Amino acid sequence: MQFRLQPIVGSVVRVQVIASRPDFLKACQTIAAGEGPIAIDAERASGFTYSQRAYLIQVHRRNAGTFLFDPPAIGDMSDLQQATLGCEWVLHAASQDLSCLREVGIAPTRIFDTELSARLLGMERVGLGAVVEELLGIHLKKEHSAADWSTRPLPESWLTYASLDVELLVDVRDEIERMLIESGKLEFAYEEFEATLAKPEKAIPAEPWRRLSGLNTLRTTRQVAVARELWLERDSIAQTRDVSPGRLIPDSAIVTAAHATLANKQALASLSGFNGRASRTLLDSWWDAISRGLLVTDLPAMRVRSDSIPPPRSWADRRPEALDRLNEARAALQIVAEELGMPVENMLTPSMLREVAWEPPADITAETVGIALLSHGARAWQVAVTAERIALAFVEAPQNQKPEEPEESSTLTIE
Repeated sequence: MQFRLQPIVGSVVRVQVIASRPDFLKACQTIAAGEGPIAIDAERASGFTYSQRAYLIQVHRRNAGTFLFDPPAIGDMSDLQQATLGCEWVLHAASQDLSCLREVGIAPTRIFDTELSARLLGMERVGLGAVVEELLGIHLKKEHSAADWSTRPLPESWLTYASLDVELLVDVRDEIERMLIESGKLEFAYEEFEATLAKPEKAIPAEPWRRLSGLNTLRTTRQVAVARELWLERDSIAQTRDVSPGRLIPDSAIVTAAHATLANKQALASLSGFNGRASRTLLDSWWDAISRGLLVTDLPAMRVRSDSIPPPRSWADRRPEALDRLNEARAALQIVAEELGMPVENMLTPSMLREVAWEPPADITAETVGIALLSHGARAWQVAVTAERIALAFVEAPQNQKPEEPEESSTLTIE
């Protein structure tokens, strides 16, 4: 079940998906015998299914070929990990795929991220199709990027699309590495790759229902309770059916129902704005959730106290000197980013700068600012190129404040 694709329109051979354990193990041996880095990509069904699992995993290695694997059919794929220990894995936007790869037993210890590298190089467009076209002169059609990859059987045109994503990735990696070396950014990139691998999985919030869009428009704790129960009901149904929650009823329908004063299930059915694919077929479930929300005694708080710093828009009233530091440092970092030829947000994550501007070291120097940045997750290279400029900006910020003009006296002086 091995095949190889030539990246030329019209020359693609028929593609097949490996969906049995014996064929998977044979493929692992073939991949292990190949040469150089291993390109890998995963296709999920975001927006269609509840889970973020991989429904197709594509692998390519020189002198081995290109392989398409069906993870739901194969199950544990850790044999591939064991067969390729120590190898470099090439991904485009690794942070998007690492979680679902680890879920099936593929946990790379060395990666090369072509999307992240393209950002460091200051490329205007960093999607895989754009990068391939700019570096290799090959146009990739991306019409299936948002497809429902849980579909079975997968259409052959989708498989061809998925195959080309990895068929060309090692060539892209080699060209990007050359560019990183020429620009003096190779070490930057490898620090970023290590940070991507080390980044912990996102923690599940204690009250995930508070992510509901439009929750802030509700005005009473009872309305919030109704919204909570509707969200929890939708989430439970979606998880059981493995369908994206928004495909049952959208957030706006939940908020609309929470705002309304409803006497019975029929009133809910006729409520304008309570819509969605399952708004009527699951009407009993939605009404039961609303009824629970109207009766519960454990009413939720309207707002949850957060330990995070406030958004900068409120700094002018709460801590104006911090806003001065932030604005001065932002201007300084924009200049540095232009000098390095990369987006400022890749040179230093904006949230890190906000944290240090809000609560700067007592003694502001390049060293103390660097230590503060490291404590917030900055990489060594980021500290090296930003700490001194930030420290200088913080010191200069108070000096750049406009002196307050004396108020005009309303007292008349009579001579």
